[in-house]
Amino acid sequence: MSTTRRLVNVTLDNLDDLPRPCRRCVFWELDPVARQRAEDAGDPALEKEAWLSATLLDWGSCGKVCYVGDVLAAFALYAPPSYVPRSVAFPTSPVSADAVLLMTVRVLPDFAGGGLGRVMIQSVAKDLLKRGVRAVEVFGDAKWERPGCVVPAEFLLSVGFKTVRPHHRYPRLRIDLRNVLTWKEDVEAALEKLIDSMTPEGVPHPA
Repeated sequence: MSTTRRLVNVTLDNLDDLPRPCRRCVFWELDPVARQRAEDAGDPALEKEAWLSATLLDWGSCGKVCYVGDVLAAFALYAPPSYVPRSVAFPTSPVSADAVLLMTVRVLPDFAGGGLGRVMIQSVAKDLLKRGVRAVEVFGDAKWERPGCVVPAEFLLSVGFKTVRPHHRYPRLRIDLRNVLTWKEDVEAALEKLIDSMTPEGVPHPA
């Protein structure tokens, strides 16, 4: 049996494929006060769906998901900072006017360590370059200990981001998308190359 590998846009149809805690998380999509209200009301998943719907209609593609067979392996979300209320709450805000904000990128545990995080950054860059975006910025977590809403700063530095505003906990980092063009791996070719090393037990290997 052949295992298919797919990188597709996040849509309302596949939003429910995200891990349940992430599907219900509105850390980025709402400001802290609105987020607390949504959690108190018990409907953060509806708020996330509403945010995605509005962003898709107003701005277009704002996320990527990667599947190995039918199994979700990784995902990333991104949008202009004006669509991300939480961004202004960071001590190293604001995001530069010419940049799109990478909200989160996450590789699921069964697929970690195989380079898929870099592939996801490539995929985001490929989409944004086609749309005339110059750069991506992101708030990193310099004291990252476990998976959460903020991306580890160490990972971001390892895939080419540079610090533009230092902070002991939440530095703001940036990558010029023109530099991503110099990366040798094509997204699809890299995915093919990595798949054998990161296919978890229970997911069939390519024949």
